[in-house]
Amino acid sequence: MTELKNELIHHSAADLAAKLAAREVSAVEVTQAHLDRIADVDGQVNAFLHVNTEEALSVAAEVDAARAAGSEDLHQLAGVPIAVKDLIVTIGQPTTAGSKILEGWHSPYDATVIKKLRAAKMPILGKTNLDEFAMGSSTEHSAFGPTRNPWDLDRIPGGSGGGSAAAVAAFEAPLALGTDTGGSIRQPGAVTGTVGVKPTYGAVSRYGAIAMASSLDQIGPVSRTVLDSALLQEVIGGHDPFDSTSLTDPFTNLVAAARLGNVAGLKIGIIKELHGEGYQAGVENRFNESLEILKDAGAEIVEVSCPNLKYALGAYYLIMPSEVSSNLAKFDGVRYGLRVLPKDGPMTIERVMAATRAAGFGDEAKRRIILGTYALSAGYYDAYYGSAQKVRTLIQRDFDAAFAQADVLISPTAPTTAFKLGEKLDDPLAMYLNDVATIPANLAGIPGLSLPGGLADEDGLPVGIQLLAPAREDARLYRVGAVLESILEEKWGGPMLAQAPVLGSASTTAGGSN
Repeated sequence: MTELKNELIHHSAADLAAKLAAREVSAVEVTQAHLDRIADVDGQVNAFLHVNTEEALSVAAEVDAARAAGSEDLHQLAGVPIAVKDLIVTIGQPTTAGSKILEGWHSPYDATVIKKLRAAKMPILGKTNLDEFAMGSSTEHSAFGPTRNPWDLDRIPGGSGGGSAAAVAAFEAPLALGTDTGGSIRQPGAVTGTVGVKPTYGAVSRYGAIAMASSLDQIGPVSRTVLDSALLQEVIGGHDPFDSTSLTDPFTNLVAAARLGNVAGLKIGIIKELHGEGYQAGVENRFNESLEILKDAGAEIVEVSCPNLKYALGAYYLIMPSEVSSNLAKFDGVRYGLRVLPKDGPMTIERVMAATRAAGFGDEAKRRIILGTYALSAGYYDAYYGSAQKVRTLIQRDFDAAFAQADVLISPTAPTTAFKLGEKLDDPLAMYLNDVATIPANLAGIPGLSLPGGLADEDGLPVGIQLLAPAREDARLYRVGAVLESILEEKWGGPMLAQAPVLGSASTTAGGSN
């Protein structure tokens, strides 16, 4: 039984789906294997804030009963378990956003993506850790302790969605949901050796995702293979009337693109401004190797320039905190969540709000609220927020020009591998620079995918390769990503996560097949 459980947690979601459909294993066995893995290793990793044992096993049992009865209505991923970032509201489980101000809070409704997971009968294993209200690049700003990188428990798993990425990398879940505001799916993917996708803005409903910066936030898949991410995006995507920014376009060709396995004739553009100076040598080496692989596979490599990307970080850190200031105003201790009463003096609503927000928000949340409030204040709005929005338009135009020359753009996902826990906590600007390559996609609303590109020479830690495509062309990411992944895995002799040195994660079956 132990051998079966170890085998099950190392399979890809696609392989698990095939085994479940063939009734080689049961959904209860698959779900229990992952719950056991969480019990075994999450004390070290701290990927989960809540484990949903009873409900997950109940859903798995329903899937097994339906298959035994010969049901033909089951979704392809029915019975494949999944973890969910604790920024996405769920009935029956707490939703904390990684903050003391929402500790123990239960939502009265499900997010649209959760409704879709339930309709597909995918057992939800639990809620994963994150930087408070998704504000961070390391998952060290969670009110419930940092998550650790399964490759090296002294290092960060990226952020803000480090919990989801670490859960997938540690084989605690085959799939997870994250949210990406400035790279919070892709950057954790890069430093944990997983696949992270930020869909086109509006391709996946944001209804029920606690808003950080509404014009930038996007829910997306976290997985161990490109195909698995495509399968999950097709489950959660689609138009939602509850989300006013939801696109009506169908995104139904993603899995087919991931299975295509051909980049012949595609033009892939190297973004001049997103590699080279400031990037770790090992990151740059793996990036250059990926270019050669794609060239040998039949793609044409061209260089493109997006000159306004040098202003992206500055524009983002004005737009994002401005929207944070607005979105977090509702956490006031009056309607729901934490309420702290002042110890002395008059009991006014203003003083209750001040006491609650002082106790409930962490330092990074306070920093961004203050910065955003200042940027939106009278006399400064045009100089800061208004100017940043103009830069955003220039960046969108740069991407339009670049995509006129190339079908897909490529860069390293992050400038370095995972840094040590605590290394950048006292230097917010150094932390913010970790998102320099991922932020532009959120400002432009285009899709991005990060996949493992190998291990850095200096430290043996994962390097991520980022692919970007025009809005609504998410399928291109899966097409190119699957080819690069396949050739790299052949080079490594199997999935890169099979090389992870800790938590007993090495396995010849890791990742499965495409």
